[in-house]
Amino acid sequence: MVAITLPDGSKRTFDGPVTGAELAADIGPGLAKAALAVRVDGDVKDLSHVIEADAEVAIITSKDEDALELLRHDCAHVMAEAVKELFPGTQVTIGPNIENGFFYDFSRSEPFVPEDLEKIEARMHEIVKRDEQITREVWNRTEAIEFFKAQGEHYKAEIIDGIPGDEDISLYRQGDFIDLCRGPHLPSTGKLGKAFKLTKLAGAYWRGDSKNEMLQRIYGTCWADPKQLAAYLHMVEEAEKRDHRRLGREMDLFHLQDVAVGSVFWHPKGWTLYRTLRNYMRGRQMKAGYHEVNTPQMVDRILWEASGHWEKFRENMFITEVEETVLALKPMNCPCHVQIFKQGTTSYRDLPIRMAEFGSCHRNEPSGALHGIMRVRAFTQDDAHIFCTEDQIVSET
Repeated sequence: MVAITLPDGSKRTFDGPVTGAELAADIGPGLAKAALAVRVDGDVKDLSHVIEADAEVAIITSKDEDALELLRHDCAHVMAEAVKELFPGTQVTIGPNIENGFFYDFSRSEPFVPEDLEKIEARMHEIVKRDEQITREVWNRTEAIEFFKAQGEHYKAEIIDGIPGDEDISLYRQGDFIDLCRGPHLPSTGKLGKAFKLTKLAGAYWRGDSKNEMLQRIYGTCWADPKQLAAYLHMVEEAEKRDHRRLGREMDLFHLQDVAVGSVFWHPKGWTLYRTLRNYMRGRQMKAGYHEVNTPQMVDRILWEASGHWEKFRENMFITEVEETVLALKPMNCPCHVQIFKQGTTSYRDLPIRMAEFGSCHRNEPSGALHGIMRVRAFTQDDAHIFCTEDQIVSET
């Protein structure tokens, strides 16, 4: 016997194991038709998932919060299927969900152009109309690697090769398209609906490493219904009118250029605004009892090893060697502030000590992650640290 507890507290009992789809049908035909997935003891699963023991279960429909994650992930798979149909020979890499949508990275000899998005989107609607069944399959590791290599999907083979040996190699099949994925997924492509839109093209290095191939990224958005999609697209349109990159150009505040990727060229008006904001913040910090300091931009690796940043953050640091000494441009101010605190002798009576800095920091961000002056490689970090006793923590926060 398997006892299922539903969200309203009611229970349903079955003679043996039951799938999410069977449970939805047992509750009612309306729910069976609307069902997208099933949540079992807090984990979202395919409707085909077999529930073998007593559990708390909820059927997920388009009205649930979890639905958007499912819809967007399936939309990425449908987009990949459309790309493979329209552009044979294209390799499919990874396609995760992001805020308000999804993307998928592709490897292709010729670049996509904006007109291709219209073709891909039209083919996606065809795939949705086909209502292809989506099924999960667990494959042998060697078999899966050989399959993707035979398909010319070398990136997928590389991903599988890196999956821990004790993990299942799960693939999802929809029509003739097979993709590596943990899931969960919708029961069929028809459940995706029509509320999706491909939004833009971009470039991205494989695994975020500039030493690897530059891939082609297609972004899209997906929603539970057309009204939500229309509202989102309108919001994006309005936001673009106020895009800081556009305002910076139109108001002659700053510019960005390839000779210093990820760094900002501040123009007179923009620098005046910058200094005005900094002076305001400096005044607020002084009133709050902070002492402003300034620390070196280039620091010996010894300090970063001691702080743990060398092990955890090294790939995001700009590193150079001078006279057999390895130096790094600081990505943050924290270790340097500790060095100031360590100088001399400090009594507990001197605490709390509040330290602030407008520190010039640098981080080796992937080029694909850069965004105007919001995500850069060179920036000023308005940083503060408080050195206090344990008893002072609450009053200092």
